[in-house]
Amino acid sequence: MKQDIAIYTLTSELHDEKAVTTMTTAFLESLGIEYQLKGTDYSDYGSHALNLIYVRTGGTEGIFRRLLPELQNKSQRPFYLLTSGKSNSLAASMEILSFLRQNDICGEIIHGDSDYITRRIHLLSKVEEAKKKLCGTRLGIIGEPSDWLISSHADKAKVKEMLGIELIDIPMQELLDEIGDTKQIYESLKVLINRYQLQGFTLRCFDLLTTVKDTGCMALAKLNSEGYVAGCEGDVPAMLSMMIVRSLLDISGFQANPSRINPETGEMLFAHCTIPLDMVEHYELDTHFESGIGTGIRGYMKEGPVTIFKVAGNLSRSFIAEGELVRNEAKPDLCRTQQVIRLSDKSLTTSYFLTNPIGNHHIIMPGHCKQLLEHLLK
Repeated sequence: MKQDIAIYTLTSELHDEKAVTTMTTAFLESLGIEYQLKGTDYSDYGSHALNLIYVRTGGTEGIFRRLLPELQNKSQRPFYLLTSGKSNSLAASMEILSFLRQNDICGEIIHGDSDYITRRIHLLSKVEEAKKKLCGTRLGIIGEPSDWLISSHADKAKVKEMLGIELIDIPMQELLDEIGDTKQIYESLKVLINRYQLQGFTLRCFDLLTTVKDTGCMALAKLNSEGYVAGCEGDVPAMLSMMIVRSLLDISGFQANPSRINPETGEMLFAHCTIPLDMVEHYELDTHFESGIGTGIRGYMKEGPVTIFKVAGNLSRSFIAEGELVRNEAKPDLCRTQQVIRLSDKSLTTSYFLTNPIGNHHIIMPGHCKQLLEHLLK
């Protein structure tokens, strides 16, 4: 994926422009990144996923201070100050950053060898692109959260303020009216997605068991694999966590319950009756575990590195842990998809899961993604 990176420049008039231009070319080429060099034209500052200000020389602090009101009107994102360290550029960057901090404005100096700078820019680009995607996202809450989810609601105003996500309440009856006598749950959910222009939703799915005598497990599995976020049981924090994963990594997340924990080994068994079809190597169909009716999915995900993730409904805290999927299981007395994960830090079994959890559902994704998730939630 092509990265949307713009580089703007700050240069003191005291320095020779030809020499500075030569230095700029050599420095930026050493990074090996794709970018648009905007120079001193800040007219579209803030419109790109990552907006870098390349402090090329010393003596630029006053120039930046004069520009600051205009730049703040264009963007509320942190200021990223890129510097090669030549021509007193690092010293100027430190003075600028100190000024920003004094005024409670976020910023960071990006400085080091070429490899470090490149890695840092790639990471920031992914994070800023994800934040740009999240802003304006519309997520539906179809029906109220399930009655047992007593801690799994969300602060809609805080979610809108911090992530730019709009949460939209949709009556469960509206879905049931669409389903009618056809029992076409997947097609009916697509109607609501289009009607409300949603990028995802969470569904009070257990109501389907008593009303249409079927489950939403396959519909949710398919919709997730198509790029939507489709969560279970009306769990809004879980849905938000899945949306963050989708925006940041462009992958689906598996919403699952911790079902067994071994604090001594750090192994945990996670289970649920649906999993996105694009996350599994193969799958089998079974009944829904609790009810014994409809369709449940027993999915087998590739063993290897995984990350477990969850945000609180008011975004006040989050949990991120890396581990290894050591095996898939198929025991008859649990939800159908079952994963045994060994945490890299086994102490989290007690310090978090058994002491201070964020609800029951957690999101599992392939790969070790802790660093990216932590940066997005800063």
